[in-house]
Amino acid sequence: MRIDKYLWCIRIFKTRSIATTACKKGQVKLENKSVKPSKEIFGDELIIVRKNQINYQIKVLDLPESRVGAKIVDLYRKDVTPKEAFEKTELLKYAKDYYRKKGTGRPTKKDRRDIDDYQEDTTLDI
Repeated sequence: MRIDKYLWCIRIFKTRSIATTACKKGQVKLENKSVKPSKEIFGDELIIVRKNQINYQIKVLDLPESRVGAKIVDLYRKDVTPKEAFEKTELLKYAKDYYRKKGTGRPTKKDRRDIDDYQEDTTLDI
């Protein structure tokens, strides 16, 4: 089975064209090598998919005939993604909260004071 079709069948991607695009961009790797969408896969292989800043590691258990329901997806794949990958995304959320939105203009006096206080707190920790 083609790797793009497999990723669509086990519901990693919503459409097959999105799965194909991800393969072309190099976001899908098979045994740590980038693959084309037409790469044939077989059982017992490790697929690494970069999606939403997380490297999901999926072990192929079996090949489905067609797209399967969400309840029986685990018959065809095993998710072996380490928990540290999900913890990193939590840290990214906190880092993004601090930054101002684009187009809001220059910082106000209050923003400037908050930035100065934050910088003083970080220099004290070191």
